Amino acid sequence: MEKSRALFSSNHIESTSSYDPSRGVKIAHGHVPGFPGLKKRGHGSRSWIMIDQLGIANVMELDKATIMRHCSLPSRDLRLLDPLFIYPSTMLGREKAIVVNLEQIRCIITAEEVYLMNSLDAAVVHYKSELCSRLQMKRDQADDLPFEFKALELVLELTCMSLEAQANELAMEIHPVLDELASSISTLNLERVRRFKGHLLGLTQRVQKVRDEIEHLMDDDGDMAEMYLTEKKQRMEVYASSNSCLQNNTPTGSKGVSKSAPVSPVGSTNEAKKLQRAFSSIASSSQHGSLLSSSDNGEDIVQLEMLLEAYFVVIDNTLSKLSSLKEYIDDTEDLINIKLGNVQNQLIKFELLLTAATFVATIFAVITGVFGMNLKASIFHNRSAFSWVLLITGACSAILYVCLLVYFKQKKFFPV
Repeated sequence: MEKSRALFSSNHIESTSSYDPSRGVKIAHGHVPGFPGLKKRGHGSRSWIMIDQLGIANVMELDKATIMRHCSLPSRDLRLLDPLFIYPSTMLGREKAIVVNLEQIRCIITAEEVYLMNSLDAAVVHYKSELCSRLQMKRDQADDLPFEFKALELVLELTCMSLEAQANELAMEIHPVLDELASSISTLNLERVRRFKGHLLGLTQRVQKVRDEIEHLMDDDGDMAEMYLTEKKQRMEVYASSNSCLQNNTPTGSKGVSKSAPVSPVGSTNEAKKLQRAFSSIASSSQHGSLLSSSDNGEDIVQLEMLLEAYFVVIDNTLSKLSSLKEYIDDTEDLINIKLGNVQNQLIKFELLLTAATFVATIFAVITGVFGMNLKASIFHNRSAFSWVLLITGACSAILYVCLLVYFKQKKFFPV
C-alpha cells in the first residue's frame, strides 16, 4: 500500500518535469522511477490528470494496464471512460475506486487521488481547477466528509449545474419561437421548433439517465457501502497491522519457551481466547465486502444517502422543467393543429358553396344549349319570351341554391 502511494506521489517524479505557473500543475515529461506505466508517450497510453488530497494536480501518461492494476478495476470499467465509446452516465463503486462517467467528466476516484481523463473540454478544466482550489482551501480545516465524497460531490454539482443551465438556455430559446409560431404558422418556424424539439429530447434523456443513476445508488445500500474507500482503506490497514502483530508475537513466544518445558494450561487458554477474539473480530469486519461493520455501515450510508439526495432533488427539478417545456411544445402543436383544422373546415365550407353555385350556374348552361339548337319554334317569334325565360330560370336557380344551403345546414355539412 505504501509502495503504491509512493509511486504515484508527486515527489517521486524525476527532474525532467516542469511546473506551469499559469495552470498550477506539474507536467511530467519523463518516467516515474519503478513505475513502468508512467511514460512520456507510449502505445495505448492516455493523458490523465492526477489530483491528490492536497489539491496538487499532475499530468501523467498512463496505460490501461497500469490503471487497472493500481485501482483494481476490470477492463470493462475503463471502457466506460474511453472517449471513443459513447456510454450513458454511470457511477460504479469498486473495491479501491469509484468509476464516474457523468456528461463530459470521466474520472476514477480513489481514497487518495482522483484520476481525471485529460481533455480540453470546459467541464474537465472547471472540475480540475475547482477541486484543486477547494482541497487547498480546506487543507487546514476539519471536514467530516471523506476525500472520495468531496470529489464525487463536485462531479455531481458540476453535472447538475451544467444540465440545469442547458435546460434554462433551451427554454429561453424555445419560448419566443413557440409564441411566434402560435401567432403565425410558417415553414421556417416549424423547422426551428422541430430542431429544438430534437435537442429537448436528447437533453431529457441525458437528465433522465443521471437521475436514474443517482436513484439506483440511493436504493442500493451495498453500492453505497462500496463507495466508502477511506474507511475501507483504514480497516484494511488495521487488519494488516493486527495480522503482522500476531505473526510477530507468535514466533517470539515460541522461542522463549523450551521444548521440554511444561506449558501452563491457563496461559494457553488465555492466548487461545485472544486469538479467537481477534479472528472473530476480523471475520465480522470482513463480513461485508467493503470491510464495514453493520453499525458503521448504516450510519455512513445515511451520510452518503443525504449527499446523493441533495443532488437528486436538483436533477429531478431539472427534469421537471424539461417535462414542462415538452408539455408546452405539445400544447403549441395542439393549438397549431386546431388552427389548421379550422382553416381546413373553412376551405371545405367554401368548396361546398362553390360547388352549389356551380351546379346552379349549370342550369343556365343547359338552357343556353337548348335555345342554341337550330329548331323551329314559335317562342322565337315572341319578343317577350326571352325575358320570361331569363326571369323564370334565374328564380328557379336562386330557389334551388337556397334549398341546397338549407339542406347543407340540416345535414350539418357546414362545420361550425
